[in-house]
Order: sequence, then structure tokens, then C-alpha cells
Amino acid sequence: MRLLNGSGYLCITLVFVLLFLIAACASDDKESPVDKTASTEKATPEPELTDEVVITIGNLSDLTGAGANAMQIINMALDDLVAYYNQMILPPGVTLKVETYDGQYDSSKNIPGYEWLKERGADLIFTPMPAAPRILKPRVDKDEVVMFAIAADKDGILPPGYVFNLGTVPQNNGYTFLKWIAENDWDYETDGPAKIGGACWIGSASEKAQEAMRDYAEVHPDQFEWVGSFAANHTFIWGPEVAALKDCDYVATPTVWPSFVREYRNAGYTAKFIGDDSHMAFLGLIDDAKLWDEIDKTLVVRVARWWNEEGTIIDLTTDLLEKNHPGSAEDIKQAGSGYIAMHQLNQMLEII
Repeated sequence: MRLLNGSGYLCITLVFVLLFLIAACASDDKESPVDKTASTEKATPEPELTDEVVITIGNLSDLTGAGANAMQIINMALDDLVAYYNQMILPPGVTLKVETYDGQYDSSKNIPGYEWLKERGADLIFTPMPAAPRILKPRVDKDEVVMFAIAADKDGILPPGYVFNLGTVPQNNGYTFLKWIAENDWDYETDGPAKIGGACWIGSASEKAQEAMRDYAEVHPDQFEWVGSFAANHTFIWGPEVAALKDCDYVATPTVWPSFVREYRNAGYTAKFIGDDSHMAFLGLIDDAKLWDEIDKTLVVRVARWWNEEGTIIDLTTDLLEKNHPGSAEDIKQAGSGYIAMHQLNQMLEII
């Protein structure tokens, strides 16, 4: 009923707008010849730029750390999209350039990286590093330097300031995911509450999503039993965490998930895995490790269209990938969603 009423109000509003426009057109027909002549005068041309304007994007990324497998492809997408905007979109005299700092997926390098980029003339900051918005928010707010992030959590964007998120918020993913599972994937009324838990790296987007899952489970004990979220430093050995999650029905995996998946399945455990778009950026590692059977039936919250779909941004993404990297385009697609970060990057460049 609510949807029908909303549509009705929209239709009524549109009718009023159309009536107003019709009345305006009728009024225009009665204008004096002088008014009509005046409206045909040439518009004053816009002034031309006399000095070149260079806008520098400071890219706080990971070239050699634990997240480099995905972030190097995101960097490639950023460079390709900037080149496209310079050639096809921006007016003459305006140029975008990118300066990149290797933060090595190390939170202790976020502040030095930010200062390094500012020293090299960065007008704004872009980062796919999950902890960077939270760590740098006080500085960018004080300096009034705009920062765009792919996966900023609530602590990185609230209270509102100079950090802007181009993707989904990890906490919102966690709340929404569990609500969807309870309504669509788990019959808790028949089977009782599902046991759920997770493992993650400290400071990752997965850690924040799992904190939200815990909060949701605690206020919906009829739907979920929270087993725990087990956060570790940048490890690829998950024995204790795997053992703690052995009886789960659902397990939220670390973002870089192949080693966890292998250990969990090799131990004989059968929980259904859940993740988000960041996991999809590491599908190439899943493929290399031949773990497709192990991740079968995994549930994933996604942001943008996939390679086999159609749409304005995914079409542009495919075109730029195949034009700029014809020899490796298929490998990049198989690697996952890294280059599809074009979806978020396009928002940033459109705002610029």
C-alpha cells in the first residue's frame, strides 16, 4: 500500500509540474516581439583558460604489501580513467595527474604517506586502504584536504568532514547481510538460530563488517548465535581461528581469503562462507589455489555490475581495459573485481 500511495503522489506531482510548464509555454506565446528578438541574441562566450590547471590526485595505495594483488589493479584502473578524462572529458587547459605512495597495507604508513603526497602537490587524496580514512580523518579535516575512500567505515566518515566514501560502508554491509540471510537463506523458525562468526585482519573492512554482524546477532538471538570474530595481524596461518569457528553455519572470511578457505575445508568444516566486494578482488588467488569447489555457495554483498553484465560504467570499464591492456585483459577479468573499482573512481572524477 505504501508503495502505491507513494507512486500516486509522484504522479500527482508530475501532473502539477506539467500543468505549470504548459501554462508557462502559453505565457511565452503571448510575449511581445521585442522579447522574442532579445531571446535570439548570441550568448556571451565563456572565457577561455589562460593558464594550465593541473589537479593532482594523491593515491595512498599498496604496491608491495599484503593487499598489492588487488590494489595494483585498482591503481591501473585509476591511471586509465584519468587518461580517459584528460583526453575525452576535461576542457583544454585542465589536466589530472596521479602521484602514488606505497603504503604496503601498513597502517603505520598512512600518516607518512599522506604527508609525502601533500609535499608532492596532492590537491586531494584517494585511497583503497581500509584503515586510512579512520586514521587520517583528524588530519584531513584540520587541513581541509578532501579524501575519497573505497571502503571507509563509520569511524572514517562520521562526524561529517573531508572524508567521502565511494563504496558501501562495512558496518551497513554487516547489518544488511544478516537481515537478508535470516529472511532468505536460513529458516531459523524451523532450525533455530544459525551459528555465525568470522576471522579477519586487524584494521580491515572485514573487521568492521563483522563487528556489525555481532551487534545484529546480539539483538536478534532468535535468528543468530554469535560465535565470535577472531582478528589477527597480517597472517596467512589460521589454525586457531579455524578451530574456533568449526561448528558455525556461516563464516565471514578474511578479505584475502584463500589460505583461510583452504585450512577451513581441509579441517573438514562445512560452514557457508560470506563476504563482500573486497573478497571478489582476490578471486585470482582463489583460481591460482584451485579453491573453486571450496568456495561454492559463498554469499557475497556486491557494489557494481560484473563483467558479464551491461551498463554505462561496466561498458566503459570493459572498453578501457581491452583498449589499454589487450594482452592481459582476460587475466585481469579473471583476477576479480579490482579493475571494476572504475565504478567508484568514476564518481570521484565526475565530482572533480
